[in-house]
Amino acid sequence: MRPNSNHEQTKPTFISRVISVLIKAAILLMLLFVFDRLLPTISQQTQSFFIAKWQQLSLLQQPLPTENSLPNPLPKQHLADTWGAARSQDRSHEGIDIFAKRSTPIQATTQGIVSKVGEDALGGRVVMIIGPGGARHYYAHLEDYADISANDWVNTSDTIGYVGDSGNAKGTPPHVHYGIYINGSAVNPYPFLQKD
Repeated sequence: MRPNSNHEQTKPTFISRVISVLIKAAILLMLLFVFDRLLPTISQQTQSFFIAKWQQLSLLQQPLPTENSLPNPLPKQHLADTWGAARSQDRSHEGIDIFAKRSTPIQATTQGIVSKVGEDALGGRVVMIIGPGGARHYYAHLEDYADISANDWVNTSDTIGYVGDSGNAKGTPPHVHYGIYINGSAVNPYPFLQKD
């Protein structure tokens, strides 16, 4: 008799079927658990991304600041036009300095999106805010930052930091250097600020 080429397949036993079902159920439960934990995070990140993009588009469509339209970042402090004054390394001053006691709160002159909270060589501790029309509002020589981070939304008059002398202003009287950049170029912020 010739060997049968059609081997009979052995049927899985009841126990092996139960084990297989339990393994598949365990894998499914683990996947559901992972999705349950990740989905809210993914959703929040996606939502935050779209909100930030919508705010940026909205800001770009708003008009640039005009003469006397912005509040003083240090209310009740004297404003002087120090734009263009000579600085080290054959530079000229691309902003104005507003003097006040150390740790005086600095207020945002505009609503906008925080694009930088950090250090740079000249400005020391700095904050940069993108405002209406895409104008960048630059605050430098801070003693410390308020509770803000990059991509946060700020409103006019929100505290963004505190007066200091960080960066290349070390040892000078405490002040905030305030600058405005439009289309990548520094412009004199003095005419834009309301005078008390």
